[in-house]
Amino acid sequence: MHHFTSVALAILAGTASAVLQDWQQCGGINYSGDTQCATGSGCVKINDYYSQCQPGAAPAPTTTAIPTTTVPDPTTLATTTAPISTSVPAGSGPGTTLQTGYYWIRAVASPNFHKYMQTSPLYSPGPALLGSYTTAGQFQVVSGQLVQLVSAPGEKPEKFLYATVSETRSINNMSLAVTFTEAKNTYGTFKFGGDDLQWSVSSITRPNPSAWYVCAGQKMYINLGNYMYQTPSGCADQTIHYYNDKTANS
Repeated sequence: MHHFTSVALAILAGTASAVLQDWQQCGGINYSGDTQCATGSGCVKINDYYSQCQPGAAPAPTTTAIPTTTVPDPTTLATTTAPISTSVPAGSGPGTTLQTGYYWIRAVASPNFHKYMQTSPLYSPGPALLGSYTTAGQFQVVSGQLVQLVSAPGEKPEKFLYATVSETRSINNMSLAVTFTEAKNTYGTFKFGGDDLQWSVSSITRPNPSAWYVCAGQKMYINLGNYMYQTPSGCADQTIHYYNDKTANS
């Protein structure tokens, strides 16, 4: 009996799940590893193939739909509205508390550590840039569109801007400008790859789909070339990542 008990305990010990640390994979299609996250963290779905342990266990971004209970899918909005002048605010903004279903997007490396994606003018059509956490925009990816919420909390109908990618190459002929407009993007698609924001188009093979440039005026460009290689003068290589704490911070 003693020998049987020892064997049984050994088997049970061998099958015990390890506790995963923050930012480790904890699920996804074809994943067969451990799934238990450390205390204070939760297993957050990033996409069908990848879930990740994250502090606070906030909802993961989705590339297919915004939660319908609080965030209507912007694809249902009319697209024939006349463009708003960049001198007139498109919206008063969602404030400094993260709204349900949206995410901050920020850089996590020098020289733009914890600079946040936003527009200029603020909450209006204009170039995408990285700026202060105090004026950070709130975003979501919906059906390949990068959507910015520009209406005030509780305002109905909600107002949105879309990140549009220029088809004209600029700077070193290996970058594309990104501007937020009322019209949806028609060139390529956005998605979250893990926690990083990526862009791709079938006609271009990018060495790193997460590579961006931040250049004069903190304006953002998609880097079509190699990351950290032959960086144009006046620009910095950058990747940008979603962040889901209730408030942006420096």
